[in-house]
Amino acid sequence: MNKIFLMLSFFMGVVVLASNYLVQFPIKYYGLEEILTYGAFSYPIAFLITDLANRSYGKKAARKIVYIGFAIGISFTLLFSTNFADLISLRIAIGSGTAFLSAQLLDVQIFDKLRKRDWFIAPLTSSLIGSTVDTFLFFSISFYATGIPWVTLAFGDLAVKILVALTMLIPFRFLLKTFRPV
Repeated sequence: MNKIFLMLSFFMGVVVLASNYLVQFPIKYYGLEEILTYGAFSYPIAFLITDLANRSYGKKAARKIVYIGFAIGISFTLLFSTNFADLISLRIAIGSGTAFLSAQLLDVQIFDKLRKRDWFIAPLTSSLIGSTVDTFLFFSISFYATGIPWVTLAFGDLAVKILVALTMLIPFRFLLKTFRPV
């Protein structure tokens, strides 16, 4: 197996684990505690990883990276940060897995359809749509009917994910030289 493929798979797992951990902590500055969690800043990196893999290896390999990253991230999440006696903790694990797989596989598909357009169209479009799907699946599964203000958290989270997705275009552009298109 290619070193870069393994590296992308590992980093995907790290992003999933970090995001699952960080989503538990609201940002307690500037009145953002009911609007935003720290997980919103790490998760969009998963779309960068998926898009680089898709550009370099194609959609089949990108899907494999999603599955490997999912297995690594969810395994460690269940092992280290899921309290099985706590329903919300368990719902976070289920919501994370469902949202991650749905959004990342959708991202792979959309990116593949748009890959021949200008360099920024595929990663931007696939990341924006994937982030939207991920956000609302995750927050509704994890926090619906819990008393946690999941709708405002979801909108705050999505706003940050959109800003980070735009920012991720910069490293994507620079890394295109390293990750040659298939």
